[in-house]
This record gives sequence, structure tokens and C-alpha cells, in this order.
Amino acid sequence: MEGFEKLPSYLGVPSVEITAFPGGFSNLTYEVQVGDASYVLRRPPHGLKIAKAHDMIREFRVLQALEKAGYTKMPHPISACEDESIIGAPFFLMEKVEGMIIRNRPPVEASPEFFRSLSQSALDVLIELHSLELNDSGLGALGKPEGYSLRQVQGWAERFQKAKTSEVPSIEEAFQWLSKSIPSESDVAFIHNDFKYDNLVISSSGEVQAVLDWEMATVGDPLMDLGTTLAYWAEAEDEDILKMFNLSYVPGNFTRLELIAYYGAKTGRDMSEMNFYYVFGLCKVATIAQQIYQRFSLGYSKDPRFSVLNQVVEAAGRMATKCIQTGQI
Repeated sequence: MEGFEKLPSYLGVPSVEITAFPGGFSNLTYEVQVGDASYVLRRPPHGLKIAKAHDMIREFRVLQALEKAGYTKMPHPISACEDESIIGAPFFLMEKVEGMIIRNRPPVEASPEFFRSLSQSALDVLIELHSLELNDSGLGALGKPEGYSLRQVQGWAERFQKAKTSEVPSIEEAFQWLSKSIPSESDVAFIHNDFKYDNLVISSSGEVQAVLDWEMATVGDPLMDLGTTLAYWAEAEDEDILKMFNLSYVPGNFTRLELIAYYGAKTGRDMSEMNFYYVFGLCKVATIAQQIYQRFSLGYSKDPRFSVLNQVVEAAGRMATKCIQTGQI
């Protein structure tokens, strides 16, 4: 595959076979076959660079720290390379975890029981992540929990402004509401920040084998993490455009309210301000979609899936407005 000519020399092997994994919206992921062994390579997307995004070396260090903390639901990190002359960008290698990744269509054998199991397993894995020890593992050094929620609201609002290709008043009004509604108290935990089904490797019975895509992981309010998951957690009655990210609307899945109740019961955390966290998640998802749509509109990507992401932004804005006005999640 073009662009990987120097990789065999870097790995110290005569040749490799490279296969791109389809379906992602951000960083590029490849399978690297070296003889009988398979690895996974991660690199940033081509084109427009977004500040503080797509940091492959940091993602590699996150995996190392998670391993030190005793977390097992992630791939083993193997090596990282900052030398852009090898493949044109920094990258890292990790183990390939066997299992399936479900994106926009259910597995043939999937049943309501499968998705019930997956809903519960996914939440259990997220809850375990939110309970990890931070200091001895080094995870605590990967973020700044003080003022986290305010920085997140301000940071995503700024990113939205920079990525705008048209006016979306509902998102801007939601960001204004968020800035006035930040909870006065919050817990501190290590958080994934992009936790949804297509970032999970899943067994045929619906058990989570590994969590992928740790580029936005940090230390902060765990309910901000849950809010992002809720924003991706489409239900059957939601607009169709919002169902492209997560198969959570298929029969058998938890509803958003069931998800909140399960998490609250398992963790004992106060869930009374989940409207704030859900609206934040919607604004964050809208901003990510807008950033990718901007990259598409500038010609950096030809992927046809990206051409409709402006509709995701508008739909997320409508959901945020509804939640603010009615309190419904």
C-alpha cells in the first residue's frame, strides 16, 4: 500500500501486508500482517490538522498507563514512532484483539438478548474505567481535573466556531446555556471521551473484549464521559441521521434513561444533573461532526459519508434544544 514503503525496514522485516480498516471517522487504522502475526497501526488522518487532536504518541502512552493501572479491556501497546519520514506521520502499533466491531448494521446472529448483554457489558466496562487508580499508574498525569467541565465547554465552543461552514443557532445557544449551567461539584476519574459501540471489540455473545480509540482520553468528570456516550446513544424514535454512529436504537438495548439509571445504581453517583451532561455531549458530537464536515468541504476527504455530517450538527442542535426546554433526555 502506498505510503508504507519504509515500514518493513522500521520493523526489521523483509515485507509486510497492509489492509485498511473501514468505517472510522477520524484517525486511520490499518492491519499490519508480518508473517503469521497481525498487528494494528494507528495514524492521524490526512489533511487539515486540528490542534490537540490525533496525537498518536499520547494515545500510545495512555495505553501504557492503562496497562499499568491493571485495566484489561484495551489492546496491548507495542511501539510508537514519532519519525514522520517512515509513513508521513507519527504512528503506533498495538496488538490486534480478536472479535467484531459493529458499525451501521447489526451482526446477522444478533438478537435483543445480544444487545441487552452488550448494553450492560459496555456500561460495566465504562464504570470499571471510571474507578481506576490514578496516581501510582500515571493516569493522573494525563489530564488536569481542576476546572475540567468549564474548559471542556469553552474549548468545544471555540472548536465549533473555528469549524463552522454555516450558522447553526441551536448549537451556539446550547453552548451558551452550558456555560451558565456547569455543576458546582463533580468527581474525578480517568475517562475515555468517545465511548460508543464502534469503538468496542465485541464477542459473539455481546461481551466487550477491548475498548479502542483512546485519543481523547483524559482525567476529568466521569459524567462528562457518560454525557458523550448518551449523545451517541440513539433511540428508535430519534432522527435517522443520528443513528449513523451507534446501533443503540436496535431492540434489546438500554434506553438512555435505563443507561443513566444503571450507571447511577452501580456507581452511587448523583445523576440529578444529567441534562447538562447530555446537552454537552450533543454539542461535542455536533462539533466533531462539524470538524469532519469542514475537512470534507475543503476537499481533504472524499468519503461520501462525510457529506451529510452537517445534518448531524443540525439534528444534534434540535435534540439539545429539546432537552433544555423540556428536560427530556
